Amino acid sequence: MLSNWVILFRLLLAAALSGVVGFEREFHGRAAGFRTHILLCMGSTLIMLTSIHIFEVYSASAPCDPARIAAGVITGIGFLGAGAIMRSRGSVRGLTTASSLWVMTGVGLAVGSGMYFGATITTFLTIVALMVFGRLEHTMIRKDWYKTLAIEMKEGTDYLKAVKALVAEYEGEITDFDIERAKEGDLVTLRIGVKLRDKRQVEALLQDAGRIEGVRSASWAID
Repeated sequence: MLSNWVILFRLLLAAALSGVVGFEREFHGRAAGFRTHILLCMGSTLIMLTSIHIFEVYSASAPCDPARIAAGVITGIGFLGAGAIMRSRGSVRGLTTASSLWVMTGVGLAVGSGMYFGATITTFLTIVALMVFGRLEHTMIRKDWYKTLAIEMKEGTDYLKAVKALVAEYEGEITDFDIERAKEGDLVTLRIGVKLRDKRQVEALLQDAGRIEGVRSASWAID
């Protein structure tokens, strides 16, 4: 039988391992961040512990499969992953976060079953993939840079043409746009998806966008 100390240790370890990955996602401004990863991993650990408990209690009187509930968890995690993925007109965002949630589910099940080494190594490799390989993607693989330009302006004013002309000067492309109205006042925020060819254009384009006449502020939104 699993002791209370073993149960406590496994739940705390799941929280610690998932917290590391969740912190990296939170640091980069993703919707599914620190708390989401911890809750997901601890929940899957508890479900694995429950499966083991059911097997230990009822295996003598009835056939039990301790992996059956865990298999349902892996299948059911899809709805959380789908919630983390956002599709705009020109690109798809959130695939990496959805993948990290799925991996953390596996880590939670591994910790719950007592496979500590595999859970720890998987967490370490996940961090390497998110932090190190992410930088390699931008420096060695990716040629295009996708950013969202947030421009604050007065409602009823059309600055989209000016922004289009500015992006064209940088040989960029507008992928999508959206308008968000403020709860109070006459200000609106125009969010424009931009694809650029060179990372060095990011800051220069932002400065030029802020100089457009009538624009209150311009910034890069967190994707």
